[in-house]
Amino acid sequence: MEYIPKITIRLYEKILSSITLILVIIGLIAVYSSSSVSALESYGSAFYFVKKQLFGICVGITGAIGFQFFSLRGLKKISPLFFAFALILTALTLIPGISQSTYGSARWLRIAGFSFQPSELLKIGLIMYLAYCASNRHKKQSFLYDYLPMLSIILLPALILLKQPDFGLTITLSITTITLLFLSQFQLKHIVSTFLSVIPIAAVLIIIKPYRLKRVLVFLNPWNDPHGSGFQIIQSLIAIGSGGMWGVGLSHSKQKFHYLPMQHTDFIFSIIAEESGLIGATIILILFAFFLYYGFAIANQLTDSFSRLAVQGFTTSISLQAILNIAVASGLLPTKGLGLPFISYGNSALVCHIVMVGIMLRLAKLNGNSR
Repeated sequence: MEYIPKITIRLYEKILSSITLILVIIGLIAVYSSSSVSALESYGSAFYFVKKQLFGICVGITGAIGFQFFSLRGLKKISPLFFAFALILTALTLIPGISQSTYGSARWLRIAGFSFQPSELLKIGLIMYLAYCASNRHKKQSFLYDYLPMLSIILLPALILLKQPDFGLTITLSITTITLLFLSQFQLKHIVSTFLSVIPIAAVLIIIKPYRLKRVLVFLNPWNDPHGSGFQIIQSLIAIGSGGMWGVGLSHSKQKFHYLPMQHTDFIFSIIAEESGLIGATIILILFAFFLYYGFAIANQLTDSFSRLAVQGFTTSISLQAILNIAVASGLLPTKGLGLPFISYGNSALVCHIVMVGIMLRLAKLNGNSR
């Protein structure tokens, strides 16, 4: 592999850190602007959700710092344990009485007065375990003994997530898994066959659940029921369209006055577009495009296969979720219940995404050092 000067890697690390910081700051501003009205009415403080978001940022930074004390060998060693731990926690959400349901999905656990979404930990655990297994495989290029065991890693997490249900995260992790298999240089014919087989499976999963089929039908024609099932996406499009080129101004959104549901979580991009216009929305897109570019730029310079695949996996997962969230808010995909990374309100996702970046930066620093 061609030698890359350390100064190049350090520069990419700083750029990636700066992009993450900018997105987090934008998130704080957007959460306040989009939630201040509902927070004041429901909790008596316009800063209620901002304070919780700040707490999530602090926890995420603490977790990211914690991973800076791990050696490369240590990160590899904990990967199977972290995956198993996250998988068990996610499975606990299926037990009545332990889990906490919101909007019909049992995705949260409540322990010692704190609620968190263990499936966010599963993102980290799955990607690290996939990178660990792929970097230790014998590369027999056999479908039965090489490719199939790797592919099967996603099966149990997918079944648990579908049972919650969390179809959006299932799709995100499945695409991330297939991407990592491709980047691990498995045979293309196996990957293509997997992708083609997933399409009819996804179609069946949509058809057998009426609410999923309804989402698809609403996506195709939201104006068929503008005051019912199509209300949310229509209000999202109104918000985006109202922004024009420069937006209506920070904190001057009209859609946040109980017109657009989930305005500070899944549809926060719509409020950003309304208040900052096409310029603001484009800046968000550019930032995530840079995140994707520099994430892979760092990964491509790492000599250790585990490090490279883990960084590629984290970059793919975060960037893919951003793409899906923005596509949903823009009416380009059916609703999926995915937040905008680093920006949407939601401490579990925010903490885990910051930790992901922390692990990426640690792996970059450990480049060429296996101790």
